[in-house]
Amino acid sequence: MALVKQHLINLKNILQYNLLFVVLITLSIIYVIIFTKLIKYESVYDITENKIEGIIKTFSINGDKLKLEIKAKETIIANYYIKSEDEKNDILDEIGIGKRILIYGSLNKPLNNTIPNNFNYKNYLYNKKIYYILNIENFEIIKENNIIDKIKDNLIKRAYNMKNNSFLLTLVLGDKSLLDSETYNAYQKNGISHLLAISGTHVSVLLAFFSKMFNNIKPKKKLIILSIILIFFGYLTNFQASVNRAIFFYIFSNINKIFSFNYNNIHILIFTAIFLIIINPFIVYDLGFIYSFIVSFGIIYYNDKITGNYIAKLLKISIISFLFSLPISASVNYEINITSILINIIYVPLISLIIFPLSIITYIFPILETLYTILINFSDFLINIFLNLCIFINIPKYMMILNAIFYILLIIIKQNPKWITIFILIIIIIKLTPYLDNSYYLFFLDVSQGDSLIFITPHKREVILIDTGGKIEYEKEEWQKSNKEYNLSDNTIKFLKSLGITNINYLIVTHGDFDHMGEAINLVNNFKVEKVIFNCGEYNDLEKELIKVLDKKKIKYYSCIKELNIDKNKLYFLNNKDYGNENDNSSIIYTKLNNHKFLFMGDAGIEVEEDLIKKYNLQDIDVLKVGHHGSKTSSSIEFINEINPKYSIISVGKNNRYGHPNKEVLESLKESKIYRTDEGGSIMFKIKNSKLKNETCSS
Repeated sequence: MALVKQHLINLKNILQYNLLFVVLITLSIIYVIIFTKLIKYESVYDITENKIEGIIKTFSINGDKLKLEIKAKETIIANYYIKSEDEKNDILDEIGIGKRILIYGSLNKPLNNTIPNNFNYKNYLYNKKIYYILNIENFEIIKENNIIDKIKDNLIKRAYNMKNNSFLLTLVLGDKSLLDSETYNAYQKNGISHLLAISGTHVSVLLAFFSKMFNNIKPKKKLIILSIILIFFGYLTNFQASVNRAIFFYIFSNINKIFSFNYNNIHILIFTAIFLIIINPFIVYDLGFIYSFIVSFGIIYYNDKITGNYIAKLLKISIISFLFSLPISASVNYEINITSILINIIYVPLISLIIFPLSIITYIFPILETLYTILINFSDFLINIFLNLCIFINIPKYMMILNAIFYILLIIIKQNPKWITIFILIIIIIKLTPYLDNSYYLFFLDVSQGDSLIFITPHKREVILIDTGGKIEYEKEEWQKSNKEYNLSDNTIKFLKSLGITNINYLIVTHGDFDHMGEAINLVNNFKVEKVIFNCGEYNDLEKELIKVLDKKKIKYYSCIKELNIDKNKLYFLNNKDYGNENDNSSIIYTKLNNHKFLFMGDAGIEVEEDLIKKYNLQDIDVLKVGHHGSKTSSSIEFINEINPKYSIISVGKNNRYGHPNKEVLESLKESKIYRTDEGGSIMFKIKNSKLKNETCSS
């Protein structure tokens, strides 16, 4: 304890916190708590309102979707689905930054995440003081924009009409709306997605250029001119948190220098953060703000250690940035990429010294587009190579107090490197914690109109995934296709990682319909899958596509089995008959865990149910996964009366076009407790000390 106390005293001396900054930090914390936690904000609009007037703050057109951010009485997100390619071109000409728009449509509340430990869109919007999403039926421009907004609008539309518009918008104007999800995910997995955000690096390049231009001007006038230029750049890039940090840190640093206040860089960084928090207390929940300030603090704090030649300095900065961003990345992504340290050494100079300057030059002189395309293609080529070489360490969800301990250790380590062993020990403890849980878990995931169930055993901690879900996409014309195509199973992947799972012992495909196995390939590509189990009957085209991947990865697969040994239990496959169609051929799985009975019906119909009643004793089922999403083709009253379920789980999508679940089925199940994924989100069942508990992840 004495040693820890001494290090904390040293920490205080190192950071040179005087009374003024102690008071400012304390007041800032109180200010944030009051304005973001104690005060509950609500919309000034009534959900029944169908006409909204406001100013267009941002817009994006991706495929057939127009997305607007409108500044009305409050900020509102508005979406419109474009009906034709001609309309798409007309809309791009018509809309614009700063134009006043009148929108007719319906207001909807944004949804929480319905799979645990995933991105919460509702909270994200709330922290931006956005409470409604407006579905546009019709709109009209009622007032044109001013000259400043027109400049920004023209700059954006110029990029839209150029080759590589996604990269030009991203790197020049900080607008990632056209960047395809595959490219962004590749950058993110390589640990270099920060290079796609307008940041201090971009501001530094601009400052280097304009500083030389105004080199002979007196410091005060130079500061005023450069501040105006930077603030205008901030306006062009929508005042992103990392840009604001760089701009105001530069301004306050120069004020500190000109007026000889003698504050050090850490003081100035803290003052910059406080200034931005006063303007908008919700900024503390912005990941860009958190990353930017914490990494900047680390680089400033360890500045005296950043010595040597250019490569040595770059390596040290990369290590420092990695360590200070590690707790945030682990909390958000549930994994860290240790090879990102080396990848950053290559990509930081590539992006900041070559691609970013060339982006600006190409934007001004489109004649260079061919050269720019070659460079972007080369960058993508390298990204994919690095992606295959990455080494990921899974970090399951942990208590946030450990982040504070991480940062205290990072500060102490500078003075006493021996403390790094404690740092490593904490990571090991986090990794091992899930294995200390002796409970059974079953998660019925909300995968919209589909099925997906995760079964986790104690002891050996075996993981069984029954079905994957799959969103059926309809054929689109080329102009309708979006760059933002996300896999439905990305949420499943993140959830599994949050539980510390990187290995799936068994993937069971109950049958070959897309809504049950459409995401199987994506999951196989993201996890080590040991074995795959198919149902009885011939393989359909979708199953054959999966088998090609399994063969390539040398993953064993079986079909039409009767039972499976799982830890100290068995999964019984009750349906071994070929009924001649995929739904009725569904694998029907029964298991008993600590005297609690579970029955998973796939999409099996009434004929199969009749056969089950004749062949097996299935009375008093505790948890039933209702067949075929609650369709009238399943769950006959005779079957339900026979099995007498205590809990009935219906996996079904919101407002689905099939009308599931059927009213008659709901009536048949009324004696049981019904859980629906469209109403309660994902449903968890936990068996601990022979007691069955459940909870939902409601939207």
